[in-house]
Amino acid sequence: MSQSFSPLEERSNVTREILRAEIVPAYRPVVFRGFAADWPAARAGLEGADATAAYIKRFDKGAPVEAFVGPPEIGGRFFYSDAERAVNFERRPGGISAILDDILALGAEARPPSVYVGSALAPQVLPGFAEANSHDMLAVPVEPRIWFGNAVRVQTHYDMADNIAVVVAGRRRFTLFPPEQTTNLYVGPLDFTLAGQPISMVQLESPDLDRYPRFAEAAKHGLTAELGPGDAIYIPTAWWHHVQSLDSLNVLVNYWWRDLPPEAGTPFDVLVHGLLAVRHLPKPQRDAWRAIFDHYLFETNGDPAAHLPDERKGVLGPLTPRLAQNIRGFLKRAFG
Repeated sequence: MSQSFSPLEERSNVTREILRAEIVPAYRPVVFRGFAADWPAARAGLEGADATAAYIKRFDKGAPVEAFVGPPEIGGRFFYSDAERAVNFERRPGGISAILDDILALGAEARPPSVYVGSALAPQVLPGFAEANSHDMLAVPVEPRIWFGNAVRVQTHYDMADNIAVVVAGRRRFTLFPPEQTTNLYVGPLDFTLAGQPISMVQLESPDLDRYPRFAEAAKHGLTAELGPGDAIYIPTAWWHHVQSLDSLNVLVNYWWRDLPPEAGTPFDVLVHGLLAVRHLPKPQRDAWRAIFDHYLFETNGDPAAHLPDERKGVLGPLTPRLAQNIRGFLKRAFG
């Protein structure tokens, strides 16, 4: 199957106000060209792999990180093995400088092993890096995370929070699918994942349409863009995204945030509880609960408690720390 995805929307000179008033409410991914062009790290990225590694090493104080390491045979694609009972890579602890040196040394190999460090909190593992490479896009403080490796692929997945991902070094190709394509992406196990989030089982570069025929429909809705040093992308929560690193050393910094009260729970927990409480009901009962969920959770007919005085809305009222505590207490009692 020849892949042909539509281009992602691109914008420049995006401000915090534009992000909040226009981009986030639209719930569509957007590329921000030149978002971090003035970052020293991005300028080092433009100079090449050696300059990038040297710049990052300046902040390394020896904090350990975990690397995913796969043999040359996986071709950069971290995935399952043995019929989804295992994975095709190892997790190895190490130091950032040593891992960077390994990646640089592998750059001369035609079929190198795959090496990838993901989601390391920058202030913890590279103190001072975030201060030297910062932005004022978000209204709330968010600790950035750093990701680096050689030419690897992060399988199609979604995140539980909104995301701004900034390419610091190397080129990355992002391919995204809207949440309504979940059925057509053939999602793998929910409780045995590669790195936390469920992934699509479809190999994006060469999908097996005999095994995954509905992916042909998902592909019609795919959006893609290639980003270089200083570019960024906004990825709304629950949008599926596949990320391919294209060069011998690739570095990315990302910011996850939720515009929700800190006491709010996560929708994924609700999904898992639903598997326990709803999925196995007879179909008429599932249909009944769908109608009830639509009414209370998705408010398909407006505020479900609009007819009640504020003092009697109880758990249907605005979420406050006290109400969240009461709900959590109820759930703990329900689960024993």
